Amino acid sequence: MEKGKRETVAKYRRVVVKLSGRAIAGSAEFGFDSNALEHLAREIIAVRQSGVEVAIVVGGGNLFRGNQSDRWGIDRVEADNIGMLGTVINSLLLRGKLTALGEDNLRVMTAVPVPAVAEPYIRLRAVHLLEKGATVILACGNGQPFLTTDYPAVQRALELGADAVLAAKDGVDGVYDSDPKINPDAQRFSHLSYDEVISRGLRVMDQSAFILARDFGIPLHIFDIEQQGAMTAICRGEHRGTVIDSTGGKSDSAALASSAETVV
Repeated sequence: MEKGKRETVAKYRRVVVKLSGRAIAGSAEFGFDSNALEHLAREIIAVRQSGVEVAIVVGGGNLFRGNQSDRWGIDRVEADNIGMLGTVINSLLLRGKLTALGEDNLRVMTAVPVPAVAEPYIRLRAVHLLEKGATVILACGNGQPFLTTDYPAVQRALELGADAVLAAKDGVDGVYDSDPKINPDAQRFSHLSYDEVISRGLRVMDQSAFILARDFGIPLHIFDIEQQGAMTAICRGEHRGTVIDSTGGKSDSAALASSAETVV
């Protein structure tokens, strides 16, 4: 077998992982946490070792958020550009940790050219790299302002022919009918349809990203990245967190009726 390729018995052949910058910060709101970074890297390696092709869209909220432009007194487009550069820093950090743990087939691709440290995102090249067993880390969103990395995560999943988007949340294991950190009786949805989420006004990700996922029917898995083995289990077909697709789950109808607010 060619180096970098693993035999797969997984449910999914290829996935895009949406990784927030906050996950790299660990328990802190901003910055980096070495233990959190190592945990993320080992979770990614475990998925790769199961035979699944992995692309990762990395956020930058642990460094800078474009929606805080008013606070800093700068233009929103400029702020979003700074945020994109933050995703490059996180991507390089993740690549460095994966390399330190023994992974050698890695690529960082950016929507905004940064040729000294990464290669430009070219769709067909990214697909080729995935087919050859590389882990592809995608930075700078899609290179456009006024978007979080939710939309590029779904967009890249569609462009790369991924089977699902795995939206990794930090400390929240799915979609709830209210904030589980405030309400101990909050109910977690195990399975929802796109239409149920929209009709109830549930907050899962940016609306534009969610509509894109719905229109093209790509499944979304909302799960807690802190749970060891969760990503690998999802790729094997095991249930973790909340799955959102075109079918939904009848067992969740009672919980849906209880609230129109969702925390993820």
